[in-house]
Order: sequence, then C-alpha cells, then structure tokens
Amino acid sequence: MTTFWSIWITVITLGSLAGCAALLIWCKKNSTGIEEGEDMGHEYDGIREINNPLPKWWSYLFWATLVFAIVYLILYPGLGNFKGVLGWTSSDQTVRSMEESRASIARAQQEQHLDQFAKELNDAENVFGETFKRLAYEANGSDFRAITDIAADDEAIKVGQRLFLQNCSQCHGSDARGMKGFPNLTDKAWLYGGEPEAIKTTIMNGRIGNMPAWGDALGKEGVDEVVSYTLSLSGRSVNAKEAAAGKQRFVVCAACHGTDGKGNPAFGAPDLTDRDWLFGDSRADVTETVMHGRQGVMPAWKDILGEEKVQLLSAYVWSLSNSDSK
Repeated sequence: MTTFWSIWITVITLGSLAGCAALLIWCKKNSTGIEEGEDMGHEYDGIREINNPLPKWWSYLFWATLVFAIVYLILYPGLGNFKGVLGWTSSDQTVRSMEESRASIARAQQEQHLDQFAKELNDAENVFGETFKRLAYEANGSDFRAITDIAADDEAIKVGQRLFLQNCSQCHGSDARGMKGFPNLTDKAWLYGGEPEAIKTTIMNGRIGNMPAWGDALGKEGVDEVVSYTLSLSGRSVNAKEAAAGKQRFVVCAACHGTDGKGNPAFGAPDLTDRDWLFGDSRADVTETVMHGRQGVMPAWKDILGEEKVQLLSAYVWSLSNSDSK
C-alpha cells in the first residue's frame, strides 16, 4: 500500500472513531434549555417527548466499543501500513508462487510468527497428521498401503471423500459426475487409465490435454466428413458417403486415437467408440472439437496435498468406479 493510501485510511479510521466519541459527548449534554425530566413540548399520536438523558448502560457500552476498537487497532493491523504491535498477519501477501508460499509457511512456523494461515496449517498437522499417516501407510510405517486396500477401509474412504469435496468437487462436482469439459469419475471411461496407480499419477502430477485444431488442415468439408466417421464409430446414424470419406481422412487422427478409434491412455486420447464425450456428444459439439481443438488442464496436487493425502484421495476416486470391488 502506498504512503498516501496508508495515511488516508488511518485518518478516515481514527477520524470516524473521534467523530463517534464527539457525538456521544454532545448527546450527553443537555443543550435544550429544558430541565431533565421535563416535557419537551412535542406530542405525536398521544405520546409526549420527555427530556431524558441517554441510558447509562447504553453510554457505557458505546464507550466500551470505542475502547475496544482503539485497542484492536493498536494490537492488530488496520491502520494503513501499520502492522500492529503483535505483528499478526492473516497470511504472507508477498508470495507469488507455490515455492515461495511453502517457504513462507515453513519460516513462519519455525520462527513462531503470528501468521494465521501458517498457524492453522500447523494446528491441522498436529491434529490430523497422525491420522493421515495411519490410514495411508502400512503398519511398519515405511510403505504406502495399496490403494485397493485403502478403498476397502471405510474410515480411510471417508477421509478421502472429505479431501475430494474440499479440493476436487469444484470441477468434478460433489457427486464426482463431472460436467462438460470435466470428466465423470464414476464411470469406466478414463483418459489416462483407471488403474489405481494411473489415478494416483494423474492426481500427483496433473495432466495437460491438447487436442489440436484441424479446421485449417481439413477445411469445412473435411471436418464434416471426419465428424461423420467419428460419430459412426459409436453407432450413430450418419451420412454413409460422408463417413466413408471421413474414414480416409481419419488417418490424421489415428496417431493418437488409434486406427480403430479406441484411444490411447498414454496420450490421454479418448475412446471414440463409446458414448462418453467429455465436451459434448452432439454433432455441433464434435464439430467444434475437430474444427478448433480442445485444451484441458488437470492441476498437480502433490505439492498442495502431499503424497499421504493423495494416496487416500486416489483410493476414494478409484472406489467411485469400482464399488463392486470393495
């Protein structure tokens, strides 16, 4: 914050408190010229106004709030750039990356700074850290439990579900069924593989999906033909002549999706022979995909959650499409 705005906020804040105090003092004075308890000469709907002083309990409470406000502004930040005598902060507002954030949190915890965010993380680790370790690791404490074993543990699955709701539901939905552009995690259609370790790798490292745009290379007619052939792979009714021509052009797609259109988890290329379409299954949606391409990003969570939590989260996600295996 610049010096100007710091001074501006300080003057406005202290001026408001001083104004409230002055108003209270003025209201406590009898400046009407009428004795206290006497009739003011005003009547409304049969009610007479009496010159009574402010209630003492109300005045004392008003003064108490002003004193509290001053003490608070001395102890905690609130007056421009003044950080308060306690040095408390909600979080380090100077960080610009995850690396800087982790370093700042570690420094605040080590030096016992009154950084609220670092303190809450530290308190959470003290309270829940052992629980995460117990549920994620084998009894020997050195090896992770198999994800399939964790998925059979009701307590671990409840913890994994909470992690999912806190970190993943914003994109995949609280029921994990996803939405347009965000995969449904409850079915068997996995872009990068639905095996336990594949799911963990996805969560740990994230994924960057890129479907190139083919509009310029194929032209409008070529795109229409490829779309017709692509839709025919999943049993859709299309123009047979157009689909036949599209099959010849599909060679440019086969490098990722395979000659049979069944996709390739190594590239995150979807299976085009099923009815699971990430960006919509209408002809218009598929045409948009082929014409302009698609880009998708799944963020990496290893530095945010840590591997213990990712292990539990992976088990929960795997269980969503393998409930019959529990």
